[in-house]
Amino acid sequence: MAATSTPADTVDAEGQRPVGLTFAQRRTISHLLVHLLLLAGVVLMFIPLAWTFSTSLKTPGEVFIFPPKWIPSKIVWQNYADAVTAIPFFRYLWNTTYITGISIVGKVLSIMLVAFAFARLQWWGRNFMFLVMLSTMMLPPHVTLIPQFILFKNLGWINTYWPLILPTFFGGPWLTFLVRQFLLTLPRDLDDAARIDGCSNWGVFWRIIMPLAKPAVIIVVIFVFNGTWNEFLTPLIYLHSQEKFTLALGLRMFQGEASTSWNLLMAASLLTMLPVLVLFFFTQKYFMQGIVFTGVKQ
Repeated sequence: MAATSTPADTVDAEGQRPVGLTFAQRRTISHLLVHLLLLAGVVLMFIPLAWTFSTSLKTPGEVFIFPPKWIPSKIVWQNYADAVTAIPFFRYLWNTTYITGISIVGKVLSIMLVAFAFARLQWWGRNFMFLVMLSTMMLPPHVTLIPQFILFKNLGWINTYWPLILPTFFGGPWLTFLVRQFLLTLPRDLDDAARIDGCSNWGVFWRIIMPLAKPAVIIVVIFVFNGTWNEFLTPLIYLHSQEKFTLALGLRMFQGEASTSWNLLMAASLLTMLPVLVLFFFTQKYFMQGIVFTGVKQ
């Protein structure tokens, strides 16, 4: 009986055995598919931003035409100049910058000090207090909203910036956890060497830890800047005077008007978004470095 040939024994017309894909070729194809999938996700994420930019350059008559036009027939850059005069944009910009700047200072100081105490100092009840701090992350912020409002009302701080600024000087569990994880990656020999040279705990914190914790500090700055700059609920509750409004409240007030100019609103929204994009663009290296190191413990 003739032996049956298996697929591995088959040959092509020229008598050569067919060769499958090599490991390098399969890896290249898999990487290509992954990158195409990620590229599709990036394009999908950028569609709202691209539409906002397109609308900001349109005339009022082209905003709601159907089918929609991505490229305006006439590019109107004047919309950006009109957007900053339709509302007190620069006044709202100053208010937001003032609140954000002080909030960053308060968060950085409080979070770095608390994270240093949890990561580098030995004291009774440290681990228990750390667990208590982490447990507060399970408490929704809306639960404490009414008690905080009653407290600030009794202090006479309604329609002031104190309710927006003062809580930032008491840190926050999530960012404290991230910074603490980062500080655990720093060698403890540095602390011992500094103490041998006569440094106190404050000296170790300021002279050794702070210069080495630059990525962690930048992470805190980015998160606090983004959260405070775009915050809407807290200013809505505590601020009543329009001259004290932030950009988020100003844009919402502009949107609530009866004759909303959506092209101007999109232009103002892009101007409001621009500082966040610029900050992340110039600090993304430290941001990625800090995120990677916060999950590592030596």
